Amino acid sequence: MQTTLLRLLPPPLQRAATPQRLMLLAQFLRFGMVGVVGFIIDTATVYALRHPLGLYGAGAAAYIVAATGNWLLNRLWTFRGQGNGSAHRQWAMFMLTNLVGFVLNRGTYALLVTFVAAAADQPVIATAAGAVAGMFVNFSLSRRVVFR
Repeated sequence: MQTTLLRLLPPPLQRAATPQRLMLLAQFLRFGMVGVVGFIIDTATVYALRHPLGLYGAGAAAYIVAATGNWLLNRLWTFRGQGNGSAHRQWAMFMLTNLVGFVLNRGTYALLVTFVAAAADQPVIATAAGAVAGMFVNFSLSRRVVFR
């Protein structure tokens, strides 16, 4: 994957691309792909639960479901073979360290569904904005704390 990534980069970036940077880029891309799956799970859960739980309850439940799915996929693919301890401990650490991302993610979500009518009508807008808001923090903390 690293050689493929290197060929896709413009020449100035190819010169700066060390094996460590390419590995980090590949890991970030995998993390992003897992995030897309999490986004789909998150959105589907919000839509499934928004009437019985309301938008805020559905958003909270969806975050837990999607974050658990993301942890599992990141454990199996993005950070395969990294990290130590039991799966339960690693999941708990993932959920704990991603609270910062949760605040950014769900804070953005809550602001948008509260103040933007289009986001309240179509929560996918708020879910997407929240996912982007928390992504970089979640990647950094996952890489440095959970799967090191």
